[in-house]
Amino acid sequence: MSAKNKDSEMIREYEANTVEEAIKLALADLGLPKKNIKIQILTEGHRGLFGMEGAKKAKIRVSILSKKKPNNIK
Repeated sequence: MSAKNKDSEMIREYEANTVEEAIKLALADLGLPKKNIKIQILTEGHRGLFGMEGAKKAKIRVSILSKKKPNNIK
């Protein structure tokens, strides 16, 4: 996992064997529901042939969606 800040937006990258596992890892790490993050799939994971070399992990980039101020706060 790596983290970057871009204009007060938190961006993190996660790797796992599958995209689904990477998303679960991100949600658990951030403690947020899926609706509060934006997910960009960087690479799809795949296994090597018959367990041989060539396996690649899935990699995603997660951005935490900014929370808007309530209307009554100026």
